[in-house]
Amino acid sequence: MSDLNNRTAVITGGGSGIGAAIARSLADAGCRVAITGRRQERLDDVTGNHNGQVPIVSRASDVADRDGVHEFFEWATAELGPIDILVNSAGINTPVRSVAELDPANWDKLIAVNLTGAYNCIHEVLPGMRERRDGVIINISSVAGLRAGTVGGVAYNASKFGMSALGITVAEEHRELGIRVTNIYPGEVETPILDNRPVPVSAEHRARILQPEDCADAVMMVVRLPARANIPELVIIPTTQSYK
Repeated sequence: MSDLNNRTAVITGGGSGIGAAIARSLADAGCRVAITGRRQERLDDVTGNHNGQVPIVSRASDVADRDGVHEFFEWATAELGPIDILVNSAGINTPVRSVAELDPANWDKLIAVNLTGAYNCIHEVLPGMRERRDGVIINISSVAGLRAGTVGGVAYNASKFGMSALGITVAEEHRELGIRVTNIYPGEVETPILDNRPVPVSAEHRARILQPEDCADAVMMVVRLPARANIPELVIIPTTQSYK
């Protein structure tokens, strides 16, 4: 997909942070882009402030709602055509993160959005990709999906480990069909999810860590590779963050 002109992409969690940055980068490269998220006003802010030659379209949906996801992808396909690129960027966390204190309802919510939501979207695009024997799926996981720690919390860690396994399995099942899957594992990124940290994050810390555009650059590297090449897993962390 070195030439992204006339390609189509769907980005979940596209109303802010990493998802919004990816949407803008893909559209600037000539890709037809649809974004989704739970809040239409945030999506409208992204589409309304994008001045590229290729517009970004949006429609609100909740990735945890399987029927709603199906309706969204029907709409996106009607608007853009068959989906060539899927980026699963929707993700949430909760301020109360330890297993002793976590409300079981919040466990269910994080698994539903971060893991089942990614599955729901992959389930929608795979039939068309299999038929065309082409397609790229990118899961925005987290370093918490490689190494569980107390910062992310038990539910977030479990959901991201699950997302990682989901991507690896789908890749293994579809590599002979020309469908490429990449799990990207960002470290700390300046996004709204930091607002749910148990301890507030300072402005100085936010300035030192990854910015959404850094993750978007990583995605662009992946999608621009020729069909013969794939990056199964990619870790991107702030220079000052330890990777141990």
